[in-house]
Amino acid sequence: MDQETTIRNLSLLLSPTPRGARLARLLAVEQLRAWDVPSDPAEQIVAELAANAATHGRVPGRDFRLTLYVVGGTLRIEVTDTRGDLLPHAARPAPDATTGRGLLVVAALAGRWGVTPGPHPRKTVWAEVEVPG
Repeated sequence: MDQETTIRNLSLLLSPTPRGARLARLLAVEQLRAWDVPSDPAEQIVAELAANAATHGRVPGRDFRLTLYVVGGTLRIEVTDTRGDLLPHAARPAPDATTGRGLLVVAALAGRWGVTPGPHPRKTVWAEVEVPG
């Protein structure tokens, strides 16, 4: 298989807690290193999406899923939680707000990002970044 057809993927269930969000970032960095894929800016994107899942997508007893896959020259990062009723959107917070900038960071770092609803009660927030060939 040449690089254009090689598919690499990882999928993990993590607790919807600050500790689970940190673990998502750490495990993503280790996996990217194993794949010889730069962790910048993916590390920050994973951190933001996992923190959102742990903060806004949290349902007690239900984990969130981190999925990473590389196809050709694109890394796709997906975080799926069980709060499909709360679809995120990037909005500018008040200048003195201490939260609310995560999706703006994702939008600035990713080539593309979006939200895919379902299946009920889930939603997946995803981002794509180009990786060197």
